[in-house]
Amino acid sequence: MAENSILEDSPFQSFWMAGFECTDKLNAFGNRVDFLTLTGHLALLRQDYRNLAPFDIRTVREGIRWSQVEKAPYQYDWTTVSTMLKQGRALGIQQVWDLCHFGYPDDLTPLHPMFARRFAAMCRAFVQFYRTHFPEGPLVVTPINEVSFIAWLGGDVRGTSPYCTKQGWEVKYALMRAYIEGVAAMRETDPNVRILTTEPLVNIVAPHDCSPELQAEAQLAHEHQYQAVDMLCGRICPELGGRPEYLDILGLNYYYSNQWELGTHAQLSWVNEHQDERWQPLRNLLQMAYARYQKPIALTETSHPGIDRPHWIRFVAEECAAVLQAGIPLWGICLYPIIDRPDWDHLSPWHRAGLWDAEEEPGELPERVLYQPYADALLEAQQIVEEACVPAALFKG
Repeated sequence: MAENSILEDSPFQSFWMAGFECTDKLNAFGNRVDFLTLTGHLALLRQDYRNLAPFDIRTVREGIRWSQVEKAPYQYDWTTVSTMLKQGRALGIQQVWDLCHFGYPDDLTPLHPMFARRFAAMCRAFVQFYRTHFPEGPLVVTPINEVSFIAWLGGDVRGTSPYCTKQGWEVKYALMRAYIEGVAAMRETDPNVRILTTEPLVNIVAPHDCSPELQAEAQLAHEHQYQAVDMLCGRICPELGGRPEYLDILGLNYYYSNQWELGTHAQLSWVNEHQDERWQPLRNLLQMAYARYQKPIALTETSHPGIDRPHWIRFVAEECAAVLQAGIPLWGICLYPIIDRPDWDHLSPWHRAGLWDAEEEPGELPERVLYQPYADALLEAQQIVEEACVPAALFKG
């Protein structure tokens, strides 16, 4: 059984967390998207935070939107972030901050020679700004969200800036240079800043009855999911300056589509997982990541679209309960997105993946409509995890 001590050092106010989609990326058509505005979250911030109370969610993932904060090099406008901070503090909500959630200032790409320097300067400025307003209490920061995914999207399939193909490694390397310099800059300003990674947790498998060469290729592709974190802690590319202490909390993002076959990209179905011996239970993937790094872990993103939302959250809860019972320090589960979101590129359809669906009407803010089957299942899921010996204090205010 899990011991309460495995969560004693957690910086999070609540075990269950809510993630608000905050990307400000350039999409496949070169258009800037701003999901904090599109989903209505900025305008409905107080309502969105109050809506979390029945589920005892007091920790949220938010984003500063780098492209909006730094309109000119080394000049920062923290007005919106300040408003969000004050609202969170007034309502007792802890905000975990993404400093780069897929979006960069208009004059930068990860391959720009000044990218890392500009990012590190912004990181330092953010911590200085934050501590001026809130000198006490934990500050948890994700420097760059999902480096592995955004490197592939922008470096291999031209889905965002810098719109390259066959440059995924180069983009990943550049992003991690900035990430590491950003962590160093923040720690110089405040040695107690907690760094939360948010990397995809995947299982890439070889096709049935394939050659040994293809099996080896699939294993290598699977191993590449760890490259960004390995760079952060200095296991590879030590010239970037990564250090073991820069890996603080191992955040992992896991969705229903995170297990697939190399080459065909055929998904391994989580519904029929027992019918395919290549499927890995979520508990196994989390345990393998923990064994590799020996750091506290958190499930920093998880969700499912449509009517399967209730089944998915029960499934996730059962898997995470098993991880806790194994004595592994799992510090939280983040429902991401907590509010429905549209497609990045076409801005429709809406995914119906949130705890609240956002009904979009022309000229009006998206209305929050609680998806009751998901809400009921979430309360059941919370009970499942609580029974796995998670301290009650993390669930109740």
